[in-house]
Amino acid sequence: MKKMYITTMPDHIGAFLKASECFARLGVNITRVSYNKAIDSHMLFIDAEGTEEQLEEADKELEKIGYLQSDRNEQSIVLLEFMLKDVPGSVTEALRLIRRYQLNISYISSQENGSGYQAFKMGLFVDNEQMLKEFLDEAQELCPVRVLDYNRSERVFDNSIFYQSFVSGLMTLIDLPEECRDPLLINSNIIMQMLDENGLPPFKTFESISRFAELLAKYRGDAFDPRITEHNITDNTKIILIEPPCGSNTAILMSDDEVLFIDCGYALYEKEMLTLFRKLIPDFDRIKKRILITHADVDHCGLLPLFDEIIAIERTKACLTLEYEGKNGFREQNPLHKPYVNICKTLTFYHPPMPEKISAPWGRLDEPSAPLEQIGFFDFSALHFEVYQGKGGHLPGETVLIDYEHHLAFTGDIYVNIHGMTREQAEYNKYAPVLMTSVDTDPKLCAEERSAILQRLGVGTWMLFGAHGMLKEYILKTDSL
Repeated sequence: MKKMYITTMPDHIGAFLKASECFARLGVNITRVSYNKAIDSHMLFIDAEGTEEQLEEADKELEKIGYLQSDRNEQSIVLLEFMLKDVPGSVTEALRLIRRYQLNISYISSQENGSGYQAFKMGLFVDNEQMLKEFLDEAQELCPVRVLDYNRSERVFDNSIFYQSFVSGLMTLIDLPEECRDPLLINSNIIMQMLDENGLPPFKTFESISRFAELLAKYRGDAFDPRITEHNITDNTKIILIEPPCGSNTAILMSDDEVLFIDCGYALYEKEMLTLFRKLIPDFDRIKKRILITHADVDHCGLLPLFDEIIAIERTKACLTLEYEGKNGFREQNPLHKPYVNICKTLTFYHPPMPEKISAPWGRLDEPSAPLEQIGFFDFSALHFEVYQGKGGHLPGETVLIDYEHHLAFTGDIYVNIHGMTREQAEYNKYAPVLMTSVDTDPKLCAEERSAILQRLGVGTWMLFGAHGMLKEYILKTDSL
């Protein structure tokens, strides 16, 4: 049995030895450890493996010696900025006020900038909101004071409160419940450790996570304004393409009374997308809701629980079933991708659909022999698609649909229109490659799959609907064959 510990370690010689001796005495094996004093001088992350009884005993021992803080949320840390005149002794009155209120300082940062004032930042431990209010009222009489969102402050890591403050900032941005705290702490640390070993400075990792979360939060509610385009395929059949600022596209195929969705974006935008669906499809609440999934990434599958029938190939169904059972899906089976995906699921309220909703009419669980392999057919009204399975360059279970009669293809994330993204989409798509090291499971294989798609297209003008970016018009002439 494995367990992840978030421990609060005293900042003195032999502190880690004490924790290590505790585990050794109980026969528990430490499988991962992460500590960086420059980031947080107290927080130590430990992954341990042992029997259930051994780990329960370790819990008791660590709590007894003060390494597990069960009351960590009873005391909060507030980061304040005092705008002090840049003259000798200007901070003295503020410090006297802090002493009078018996507040402990956890962090101080200030530097003159030639303006005549210093933005003097101080982190204070506070356990009484009323006392904090009274303190701030008095402090405002000394100088302008503001409460900072630590997550957005300068790149200075408070070496005693950083992790808690960082995660609190993420939770505030998205309005997450308290049970999200530990998953965010653990996975932020794992990403930092992994990328630090690959040469990426820690501040860059935390900055990227913060910016990613800020973008997710920025486009909620009235700010959710996707690009929507309509494309007529036949007299009775059209495709509506919805391109949100964050997450995958959603394509809606409509023909007379038939409606089919392809991919569905993040769960975070459920309310906004439902409003849009009802506007585009007046009888949306009455129809049978069918969706086809190009692959089982979190940014494509967030709204799946809303649908009555989910159409996927066998490998995608297997991935979604693993997630429903609380196991690692295909993306999380890659150690480089797992922490980012877990953070993404937490920030976007992801929940996998019930497996009984998923129908898998094509494909096998074994890996295809070629980069792109035809596995069946799929009809929607006048559209007749050949169904192809990729070998797993982007993600095992990736699916491509090609209609040769109407020169139409849905290519998922194997082929996306990078140059056809909005400014917001391009900004959002910058962060996953940093935090995952690559959005593809096997970039070389994905390139082969991309080439294989284009090789299967005949002469003429094609409409390629990738899962990110606008429709790509692809022209293949006879002399280019």
